[in-house]
Amino acid sequence: MLTVDFDRLGLRPGDRALDLGCGAGRHAFEMYRRGADVIAFDQDVDELAKVRDMFAAMRAEGQVPEGAEADVKEGDALSLPFADGEFDRIVAAEILEHVPADIQAIQELARVLRPGGTVAVTVPRWFPEVVCWQLSEDYHQTPGGHIRIYTDKELATKVQNAGLELLGKGYAHGLHSPYWWLKCAVGVDNDTNPLVKAYHRLLVWDIMKRPRTTRVAERLLDPVIGKSLVLYFRKPGR
Repeated sequence: MLTVDFDRLGLRPGDRALDLGCGAGRHAFEMYRRGADVIAFDQDVDELAKVRDMFAAMRAEGQVPEGAEADVKEGDALSLPFADGEFDRIVAAEILEHVPADIQAIQELARVLRPGGTVAVTVPRWFPEVVCWQLSEDYHQTPGGHIRIYTDKELATKVQNAGLELLGKGYAHGLHSPYWWLKCAVGVDNDTNPLVKAYHRLLVWDIMKRPRTTRVAERLLDPVIGKSLVLYFRKPGR
């Protein structure tokens, strides 16, 4: 399930790409499939071990173009262990809402992006997130959980203040907002609720099969209740 549109990001084979706060690696895997030289970066060493194993499996199964490279790196988003301007493309998906010093993280992101490079930053969208917070304290009051809710303007301004130019925005995962509202209403850890189980089956079916009906439904829902806000930026220069 991808949040970022890699065509809008401008990803090309051979690009040096960073998945910042990669988690389980969904965006790193797609960049690798598209022929990029990928670094999956996170502070969770257990997740990174799984991502490394998947990179190896993708290579073994011939899922990536000849010459594409992929590796993992553990570290802190507030002090990235990379040189200035090292990356052509960066994805920072659903990470900044977890980081207390988000401005510092954004400055580091901008530092390691080359002039002319592009970045996609995604966070939970304001309205769906507010509903979740109102329905459940457990949704956001957990260690390492969401500590802020961004408006489109706030996020754009913070990234622009780090020297990047806004290229455009989009919304994603309109089918997922009602699922999370339902989970928050019945208890975020209550996965046995019949409605939650039924909706989860729908989402899994949609991800696996991608039928035309749900694709059309999501295109209609994304601008209205899309769960994620996606902003695209460029670093001025060549």
